Amino acid sequence: MDNGERQSLRVQYGETPGGLAGPAKALLYATLILVSVFTLIPLVWLACAAFKGPGDMWSFTFLPYGEVQNPDGTMRPARATVINFIALFRDFGFGRNLLNSFFLTATGTSISLILASLGGFALAKYQFKGKKILMAIMLATMMIPGSVLLAPLYELICHMHMMNSYAGILVPGAVGAFGMLLFRQAMLGIPDDLIEAARIDGCSEIGIYWRIIMPVVRPMSGAFCLMSFMGGWNSFLWPMIVLQSKGLFTVPIALSQTIGLTGDMQYGLLMAGTFLGVLPPAILFFILQKEFIAGLTAGAVKG
Repeated sequence: MDNGERQSLRVQYGETPGGLAGPAKALLYATLILVSVFTLIPLVWLACAAFKGPGDMWSFTFLPYGEVQNPDGTMRPARATVINFIALFRDFGFGRNLLNSFFLTATGTSISLILASLGGFALAKYQFKGKKILMAIMLATMMIPGSVLLAPLYELICHMHMMNSYAGILVPGAVGAFGMLLFRQAMLGIPDDLIEAARIDGCSEIGIYWRIIMPVVRPMSGAFCLMSFMGGWNSFLWPMIVLQSKGLFTVPIALSQTIGLTGDMQYGLLMAGTFLGVLPPAILFFILQKEFIAGLTAGAVKG
């Protein structure tokens, strides 16, 4: 029996080329759809809550509709509104917080990408004394919880006069062992002959890094940028310790220190601010999702 006959028998008995029978594949898709629905319900509720007025927050599960009764017994129409977003930018200056988060996260991601890729390039393609010991120390630092380093790091930043400034956030998080080891694994797959050929042609080491290495590890760069951006955007504890001026607050700090303490009737503002805070990482993920998946699967199959 040749391959064509086997394929026709699989199709005849309801088995797909991927190995799953028709009913099994349908059950798998139904399960994935059900899980996706339960996963997206909180996000849909958040988006709907951002467009609710103060009196409709707990009256409707999702978007308000129809009519609702006032405390005095009269009826009023219930509809979606953008009043929360207007108050957010007009009364709380949330636009400044968004710009602060964009600047801090974009700058930190760019610095981390450059330094981590340079460190990974050195670890992958250069031989120097103490390289294995250095890598062992780097791996050991990854096992130290970040909360243990808060006190000594705070004292160091105070002595360097970086409190209440973005430098106090960018400098400690400029580069980490995880990023360098991540790029090292991606760059190990680049043939050494390619680098030697570039050197023979007169290309400098920086030129090799920028023109040869970085284009090849573009998927890993995309995955690293996405992880670094999400980590910086959602960072809360260390920025809250360093930043003291309201004009320097990022989105997470503004939501907790300003909007989150305005009273029980301000949940709409909190939901609107949270909704705006979720959008940038989500948009970036959809832009870099191909690079993210390719970067995570890089090196999974060798040969």
